Amino acid sequence: MDFGLTFEKLLLIGVIAALIIGPERLPKAAETFAGFVRKAGEYVRETKSKMRDEIGPEIDDVDWRKLDPRQYDPRRIIRDALMDDTPSTAATSAAAGGAAVAASAATPVLDPPRSPLVRPAFTSDAPPPFDLEAT
Repeated sequence: MDFGLTFEKLLLIGVIAALIIGPERLPKAAETFAGFVRKAGEYVRETKSKMRDEIGPEIDDVDWRKLDPRQYDPRRIIRDALMDDTPSTAATSAAAGGAAVAASAATPVLDPPRSPLVRPAFTSDAPPPFDLEAT
């Protein structure tokens, strides 16, 4: 998180700040800024130690790059879901049955279309679908 700041830009900001603040107030401003940077560093260190205490040693095993939300491309997720090669129940029963069963099971069974105004009723026996990757 460098915000696009290079050394040259930081040096220019420092020179402009020194000209605006003036030589009389510059030591006090530098001391205040150093205190702010010190407190920010302490806050970051305390936050890291609290996370380690609360999460435990498992925090070292986490691959943080996998959890980066910038890597999720909705087009890729949908494409992967549509091209999923999991065996269907029809294909499983076709492999277990004879040739007649295989010929009839080769045609996919489609659910009847539902009206968009009718919502399905979810029960404890038939819960709503849950996607572990999306949550």
